Amino acid sequence: MKHLLFANLALLLITGQANAHMYTPQKMNSGIIAAAVHENDTATLSGKWELSPVLSSDTAAGKIPFIVFNVKTGRFTGNTGCNNISGAFLLSQDALQFNEKLISTKKACPGYNEEAFMENLLKTNRYQIQDGVLQLMYNTTVLSKWVRHVDKNPTKQI
Repeated sequence: MKHLLFANLALLLITGQANAHMYTPQKMNSGIIAAAVHENDTATLSGKWELSPVLSSDTAAGKIPFIVFNVKTGRFTGNTGCNNISGAFLLSQDALQFNEKLISTKKACPGYNEEAFMENLLKTNRYQIQDGVLQLMYNTTVLSKWVRHVDKNPTKQI
């Protein structure tokens, strides 16, 4: 994995793409996180995504689950629809893996299968953004679909 990440960095430098992208390596227990992100690219993983509910049970706790990815730091925050979550992730091209050491609040979620939601996050090993929809995947199987959050009251984020 490390060799692949360094090869990607070398390719960016060789092709002159390094000036158009930001490269930020981060250390984490399971390896190095590398991300090349163009600030104005709306097809990147960075930012807030809301779950596209498939079943009524997806929102049984009364909230729409969301995830906020910070590609620069390799960290995410979010809400399962009931509990707040946060943690780290690895990203390389179309590979995405959540670190198994997720942090979560512990509110009871009657009628909501939060365990299945968390298992799907941890199963994720790939992603793709197609027509503005983020698909978290296990190999070729789509586990969940997410849409970019549109802030109705935009404020400058730091």
